[in-house]
Amino acid sequence: MLAAMEQREVVKRVIGILTEAREMQRLLEADLEREDLDAGAGAVTALLNETMPHIAIPEDFTVEEVVAVVGREVGGAVEQLVSAFTLAFTMLAQVHDAGQTDVSSADVLQDLALRVEGGGTEEGEDPLL
Repeated sequence: MLAAMEQREVVKRVIGILTEAREMQRLLEADLEREDLDAGAGAVTALLNETMPHIAIPEDFTVEEVVAVVGREVGGAVEQLVSAFTLAFTMLAQVHDAGQTDVSSADVLQDLALRVEGGGTEEGEDPLL
């Protein structure tokens, strides 16, 4: 698996993707006829390209060997991405479920970004565990 610092970068990128998606939704709600908005595919594609490993597979590998190598190599990257999205979702869900109407999703994501940038929560725990 990738190092903790790299995981922090993935979380920050996920926060950026979610923030950008919310802003696009807001703009679309304001003007349903807008056609100039990218659905965030660029940021998502860039994140996938940067987190997915490049795998060299020898020509003589069997199907089973290919599956094993791809599963092993890609599995860690997928786990890393899912972990980052899960962390963001969980924090957003906690605020929602608590009924905190004075806290926006942007506030929650900004707080998460600050925690990740600072290396942990107020209690000094790593938010990525």
